[in-house]
Amino acid sequence: MDETVIEEKTAPATADQWAERIAEQGRSGLSVKQFCKEGRLSEYSFYTWRKRLRQKEPVRFALVDRAVQRESAGEVGLELVLTTGERLRIGKQVDAAMLRMVVEALRG
Repeated sequence: MDETVIEEKTAPATADQWAERIAEQGRSGLSVKQFCKEGRLSEYSFYTWRKRLRQKEPVRFALVDRAVQRESAGEVGLELVLTTGERLRIGKQVDAAMLRMVVEALRG
């Protein structure tokens, strides 16, 4: 009797899934090549999705709390001082993809 092999097709990854993978790579500290190899992902797909997600409509506004807040030294990972004198405090646990989006919005 012949053996029948049924292949299960997985649903294509969504933009949200790729955004999470890209953020995960940023947090991992691994190169894209190593991350893709370990995750059994195509480097081509990784770079294609990263470019596609970066081309989304830029953020047009941001909520800024101008109230002075005191934070303990352990909570702030990085502080950027803009040429306008405003300060952007970035916590240690910030998501890399979110930080990129904020920086790109500031540039625009």
